[in-house]
Amino acid sequence: MTTMTGDKPFFDFPIPILPDPEVAAEAMMRLAEVAAAAARTTAAKAMQPTALPYDPTTLVRAVVDFNMAVTARPGALLEAQARNWTDWTNLWTSTAQRVWGLAAEPVAAPAKGDRRFSGADWSEPAYDALRQAYLLAGRQLQDFIATAPVSDEIRGQVDFLARQLTNALSPANFAQTNPEVARRAMATGGMSLVTGLTNLLEDVARGDGLVGRRAPNDFELGVNIAATPGAVVFRNRLMEVIQYAPTTETVYRRPLLFVPPLVNKFYLFDLTPKASYLKWLVDQGHTVFVISWVNPDASHADVGLDDYVIEGVAAAMDAVEQATGEPDLDLVSYCLGGTLSAMTLAWLAETGRADRVASATLIASLVDFSDMGEWSVFTGENDLKAFHRYLDERGYVEAHDLARLFSTVRANDLIWSSVVQHYLMGDDARASDLLWWFDDGARMPARTLKEYGDWILRQNRLKEAGGISIGGVALDLKAIRTPVTIVGFHDDHVSAWRATYAQRGHFGGDTRFILGGSGHNAGMINPPAANKHGYWTSDESRADAEAWLAGAEKKPGSWWPEWQGSLDAASGDDKVKARKVGSGKLKAGDPAPGTYVRVRH
Repeated sequence: MTTMTGDKPFFDFPIPILPDPEVAAEAMMRLAEVAAAAARTTAAKAMQPTALPYDPTTLVRAVVDFNMAVTARPGALLEAQARNWTDWTNLWTSTAQRVWGLAAEPVAAPAKGDRRFSGADWSEPAYDALRQAYLLAGRQLQDFIATAPVSDEIRGQVDFLARQLTNALSPANFAQTNPEVARRAMATGGMSLVTGLTNLLEDVARGDGLVGRRAPNDFELGVNIAATPGAVVFRNRLMEVIQYAPTTETVYRRPLLFVPPLVNKFYLFDLTPKASYLKWLVDQGHTVFVISWVNPDASHADVGLDDYVIEGVAAAMDAVEQATGEPDLDLVSYCLGGTLSAMTLAWLAETGRADRVASATLIASLVDFSDMGEWSVFTGENDLKAFHRYLDERGYVEAHDLARLFSTVRANDLIWSSVVQHYLMGDDARASDLLWWFDDGARMPARTLKEYGDWILRQNRLKEAGGISIGGVALDLKAIRTPVTIVGFHDDHVSAWRATYAQRGHFGGDTRFILGGSGHNAGMINPPAANKHGYWTSDESRADAEAWLAGAEKKPGSWWPEWQGSLDAASGDDKVKARKVGSGKLKAGDPAPGTYVRVRH
């Protein structure tokens, strides 16, 4: 069906077809089955009310306070309305020009990396006008919030809520206003919408949240994901330590221990072989060990940060020494694993064991939480009290609740894109090693999360000398003389790169900073063969992060070889014959990826 405007089609869609009656009947029967299952799951949950991991009134109060502040100063609202009127007039003019076949510059365009409107159908005049109107309204709302006469706390909370609502109301998220969904529906006789509704109800019936992205048969642990050869050489109640088999004839004398975060399973760093960071390290000649954290249950409720430092990172270091006979190692860590590693380094320094670590690398990690960006929304006093009640009820935080929290910060990529593909387009979950890993979440113990939320996030005590004690030992990051390399990522939504750069001064020894391209996960998993993202380096130390970036050299490809080159330079010719797994005092146990990683709740 085609309608002309000037000399250009206003709509250009195929003529709808009728579905095959037999296929339609089978689809409707399946829809009825999953609808009944979804109803049973919903009813069962309604009969088991539980504490919420947040205070639902926090954002409501913020909006009330915001509106009161704006009402008290109506001049700010009038100024915004005057600016907005000009923008809307320009949009109406631009739309009219396009309808009549004239060229017109866009008034509002998607931000770099926004893939919601990348399809060709969005360039049609009607859909283009809808797209620009949505983007313009969202931009104006964000601009008004940014300049409103309110406190930074209220501004952050209202800004977060406004972006969540704006993301949810995107025309790409509705069948009636998404041209690609409409085209698919007409081409399938509406069966794509029936399939999408079935997918939605199946996810409801599953009971652990919407947007099912995990196609169960795409990957198998130890076969085509987390498949780097190795074995468990040490296990305690909190972790397994995996040693990987060498692929080179000689290896660096110093072994390398990798510390992953607690909130996800370790195999983000051992996805498919071509994307595996751990395999790449092995191939560079390192004897690689990795911690695989336990997936805790109620029996771990009283496990705290001191346990994760002493029975976790420090115990893993002792295991590496037993397995290799080497007195020191290179410590590499990521995200919350980096925070734990920094605490361990300070604890070792205070207990006379600082020489156990020759170098430390903290990737996308924070020790100073002065600037938490969007995460500050979740650390208010009332929210932490609600979170404590939630933890006391279970003894841990559910993996899917953590996944939801991370998803809200990148809703367009982690929620709404899947809503469109899975529910509106009717597509099956696509094979993605990264999303498969993301949906294989891990829990965290109650005491650990309470201490982390109160001491480290809200009170920001780790950066203060003596602010936190581990096993009765007061920590001071300035006591860390070990050379530290800090790696940040330019588009990181979890550990903002400016914050990672600013914390160089918290350590007592030499520090180096490398800035990788892309975001928190994609920036980390950046194999050199992909030749993506790029990175920045500079030997100059500047007080201001932006000044450092302005003077840094932008280099192509992955930051991995740049960082590895510094380890190579420090080690020189200090190499030994490759170590077979289990050849030391610790014998090889269960094959990698071990048993703890397979535990799902």
